[in-house]
Amino acid sequence: MTPSYDDLYWNSSDGLRLHARDHAPAAGQPPRGTVVCIPGLTRNAADFDALAHALTAAGWRVLAVDLRGRARSARAPDPSGYNPRAYADDMVALLQSQNIDKAVFIGTSLGVLVTITLASRAPERIAAAVLNDAGPKVPREALARIGKYAGKPVPPMDLTQATAYVETIGKASFPRFTAEDWQTMASNTFRQRDDGLLELDYDPAVIRTTRPWVLWLLRPVLWRAVRGLTARVPVLVVRGALSDILPADVARRMAATSPTARLIEVPEVGHAPTLSEPEAREAILALLERVR
Repeated sequence: MTPSYDDLYWNSSDGLRLHARDHAPAAGQPPRGTVVCIPGLTRNAADFDALAHALTAAGWRVLAVDLRGRARSARAPDPSGYNPRAYADDMVALLQSQNIDKAVFIGTSLGVLVTITLASRAPERIAAAVLNDAGPKVPREALARIGKYAGKPVPPMDLTQATAYVETIGKASFPRFTAEDWQTMASNTFRQRDDGLLELDYDPAVIRTTRPWVLWLLRPVLWRAVRGLTARVPVLVVRGALSDILPADVARRMAATSPTARLIEVPEVGHAPTLSEPEAREAILALLERVR
C-alpha cells in the first residue's frame, strides 16, 4: 500500500514551522470529520499511514503530525520547548490553522500524554480519543529500558544496517513482524542524508528533556485529566498484551473511569501497537461510529 497524502505545514505560537501528513477522505465518501494522530517520543507521522488508509476509506480526514523536533517539523532552538504542554498547544494551533473546531485525537505513547494534556488545556477541542499504550503511571523499569537506546548516538547506516538496528531494539515488542515490516519501520525511523546514508529522524534533545521523575510526580494530575476526558467524550484505551509501558492493571483502571470508555488489548504486541492490527483498527472504527 502506497500512502496518499498532502504535506501540511502550520506555525506554532512560538514560531516553529510544523508538519503533518494530510490524508483526505476517500473519493465518494461523505466527510465524517477530522482525526489527529500524535506519535511517540522518537516517532513521526509515517507510523500512521496504514491506519490512515482505513480511516479515510470510512470518510475521515486524517492529520498525522510530526511533533516539533521530529521528521519535517522544525527543531526547537531551546530544548525546554520539548514538553507535553508545548506539544498540546501545537495541536491547538494546527486546528486553528485549518478552521477545525474539534477533532478525534489518537495518541501513541508520548502522544497519549499530549492528548491528556490537551484535554486539560483545551477540552472543547477533543471529540473523542484513543489512548494507545501509555497512561498516567509508567513503571520506572520500562522508562529505564527505553533510556538504554532512545537518544543514544547512532552512526550513519545503510538500509540493511538500519533495519537490523530497529529489529534489535524492537523484536521483543513485535514478535510477529516480518522482514518487510522491519524494513518499513527502519524507513520510518531514519532519514537519508546527502551522502545516501541514513540517520535517526529526530532531534536528540527531545530525549534530554524527558524526565521520568516528573512523570512520577504528575501521576495524580494525569489521573485527574484522564477522568475528566473519559467523562466528556468517547475514549478507547489500547494496550499491547506484551507492553511494559502500560501495565494491565493501569489500562483497566483507565477504562474504568467511565462507563463509556472501552479497553482493547492487542495480542502478541508490546509497546506500542501500530494500530494497523485488525483488533486495534476495528476498535478504532467502532469508536468513530460513536462520535457525534
